[in-house]
Amino acid sequence: MIPSFNLLNSSWLPVRFADGRVCDVGLLELFERAGEINALAETAPPSLIAEYRLLLAITHRALTWAHGPWKDRDRARWYREGLPRDALRDYLEHWRERFWLFHPEQPFMQVAALATLEETRDRQKPWTQISLASANGNAPVVFDHSCDLLPAPIMPAQALRTLLGFLQFTPGGLVKALRDSDKAGPLANSAAALPVGATLQQTLCLALHPASNQDDLPTWERAPAQRRDLLAEPSLASGANDRYTRPSRAVLLLETEAGQVQWLRFAAGIALGDDPNAPDPMASYRAGSNSLVRLSFTEGRALWRDLPALVPDAEGKACQPAAVLGWAANLNAQLGRYDEEQPLLVAGLASDQAKLLRWRCEQIALPAVLLADAGLAGFLRSEVRRAEALHEQIRNLATTMLAETMPDPRSKDTRARARAVLEAGASAATFFAIAERCLPMLLRLIGEGDGEGAHRHWLDCLLQAAEGCWEGLRRTLGQSPLALRAEARAWPRFRALLRELRPAVSNPEKPKEAHA
Repeated sequence: MIPSFNLLNSSWLPVRFADGRVCDVGLLELFERAGEINALAETAPPSLIAEYRLLLAITHRALTWAHGPWKDRDRARWYREGLPRDALRDYLEHWRERFWLFHPEQPFMQVAALATLEETRDRQKPWTQISLASANGNAPVVFDHSCDLLPAPIMPAQALRTLLGFLQFTPGGLVKALRDSDKAGPLANSAAALPVGATLQQTLCLALHPASNQDDLPTWERAPAQRRDLLAEPSLASGANDRYTRPSRAVLLLETEAGQVQWLRFAAGIALGDDPNAPDPMASYRAGSNSLVRLSFTEGRALWRDLPALVPDAEGKACQPAAVLGWAANLNAQLGRYDEEQPLLVAGLASDQAKLLRWRCEQIALPAVLLADAGLAGFLRSEVRRAEALHEQIRNLATTMLAETMPDPRSKDTRARARAVLEAGASAATFFAIAERCLPMLLRLIGEGDGEGAHRHWLDCLLQAAEGCWEGLRRTLGQSPLALRAEARAWPRFRALLRELRPAVSNPEKPKEAHA
């Protein structure tokens, strides 16, 4: 095989420049023009996060190669003046031979040994095997009509971006090659958080992990994986560079005569062991019924309702924000950016075991001080909980009201049917959509330390959300005699909930400002 498609020069990463242009670039051009690029322009959320993680691993290793350990003051200098281009270019050129997508010995992020192993050398799978958006096997996806027997070929750039997202987000499950099943990728069933700046170089500085030991190597700096590596027991990550580039499945892309990808070889990869003491740097955890659970995307649930999981908790019991957010807070403190907003990108893929459910990509801007001050974060957490508690009260009241329009309203089965009808409706979406309109002002007031103003503003907002939600419920209920009677019985209890939101707030505790 003649090596082809080198990632340093071949155009494969979609980026958006400051003037609005979107085009593909290679790694050398990307780092050379990182100050002119606003952000990556990838449209698939899993691939988007995986591409940022790849760039962070390259940046980390290049800076370690050239400068050794660094401090936050160094990151602040790079944030203001730009990343050292010479160091990045020298590092990439040194490892150029490891960045060929098609290579006989060490193709990028792949396992060349699959071409000779007895279990895989005569077996080919369609490229959709690694596509989280495509139907393959017995896991069909709506509106996808790909065929396992004759997949349409794709260009190498698309194959590479698809592969990167797959390796990070693949759920655990059957593989039936070398091993019956395999562990999940580092970000399986996760909503990954990434602080972003005005330019790509600022984003890389904000999200850059601290200098680490020399054992934390990305996959291209390691020896080519062999059969024994693929059969080995799951191993803990040596650090962020390992996590960001771990080949969680063994894949070998097969190049066609036209330079495209239609088929590949596939097997179990280098499994990642679970380490509760070292969670993924981009994964956040929220309070579950018994313990903290990884933040993911839930159907019908807006991201802002999980904001408490993205901000610090003094006791560590209510949440555990992603480490990358703490690194961004440290850099903002070094830069003195207390009064500015810090945009966050939250993207990923939700899955239930091996079943892929949904992917999403959202952006939200928080006051920078909220990522650093546990007092302010606690104030935000209490206000979001207030909204959740109010909605739960309305939900219980509406369930009773709806059950009274059905036969045998006191039966448990009737109440269960009423709750199912309610959950299939738009009441929750209405309540939280109205509340979300007031969220930017709430965040601004909290960031300014105006606890009284934030509390009053949020109570007014929840009052509007409750009234809007109830009006929707009333219209859904209809005008039958049973419906009117059920609403009349529920109305006094609903008005009692509203009265709790109307009284003026007298001297609530003012949240402590981080920079006081």
